[in-house]
Amino acid sequence: MLAHISLPAVRAFEAAARRGSFRAAAAELNLSPSAVSHAIVKLEKALGVALFERSGRSMALTIHGETLMHHVRNAFDELRRGLESVSAQGPQLLRVHSAPSFAAAWLTPRLPAFLAQHPGIELRLAAGTDYTRFTGDDFDVDIVYGPVRGDGLATIEMPPETVTPLCAPALAASIGSLADLLRAKLIHSDNKQVRWNHWFSLNGISAPAPQGIRFDRSFLALAAASDGLGVALESTLLAEREIRAGRLVAPLAGRAQDVSYVGHRLVFPKLHHQRRIVRSFVDWLQHSFADGPNA
Repeated sequence: MLAHISLPAVRAFEAAARRGSFRAAAAELNLSPSAVSHAIVKLEKALGVALFERSGRSMALTIHGETLMHHVRNAFDELRRGLESVSAQGPQLLRVHSAPSFAAAWLTPRLPAFLAQHPGIELRLAAGTDYTRFTGDDFDVDIVYGPVRGDGLATIEMPPETVTPLCAPALAASIGSLADLLRAKLIHSDNKQVRWNHWFSLNGISAPAPQGIRFDRSFLALAAASDGLGVALESTLLAEREIRAGRLVAPLAGRAQDVSYVGHRLVFPKLHHQRRIVRSFVDWLQHSFADGPNA
């Protein structure tokens, strides 16, 4: 039977099943939609079963199609790993997706060290608040903020983060107590799990009404605090460079309770862990945290 089945037809089937569309599969494979459709029809005739249920412009895998897709996906993953393991031709591309603030404040400054340790790797980094679904070949790993979404994913937790008030040294001189903080200009960050009302509640004080400067990204709030625009409630993990350089300080360190939690996680499909390029990034990331803020 295999003698009558072509690899291009299997590739067309895999792309159409993964993308959920003949047209999207055709664009990915640089073919016409009719060529993709013809290849799949030919594959169905060779197998003697229908792989897709077609209704107008919509399509869905049949039970036979779902079974075949399971095996084809595993086979393509295994083939890709095999090619990577023996390939010595040119650099390998690592595709990383990350939460924006982690990418800007923690990851990007350390990438030169990673690339220096792995000269055969090229890296593409994209940042966004959306979660990578790993349904295609867009990304190899994702650093997410908050809970993990998706099935079949390996998850590695980043170290716990301490969330505390941070401000420029000049402003810190006027903040010696919780009462002083109530009179200060507070910088607010949207899209984050720990906010001012949580921190004030932990310290037994009613939070003031939200007002002042607001940002939708932590790295923007940290930049504003460094410039003396107010006090930001942010993670010391994301603020490591500013704290180490003396641009930010914690005015109430030791005099108030702070929030400690795991905010970020590294996720990737479990099958990807067998890939050398993914293992290299995972190992480097874990060693960087183990080595401390100067890594």
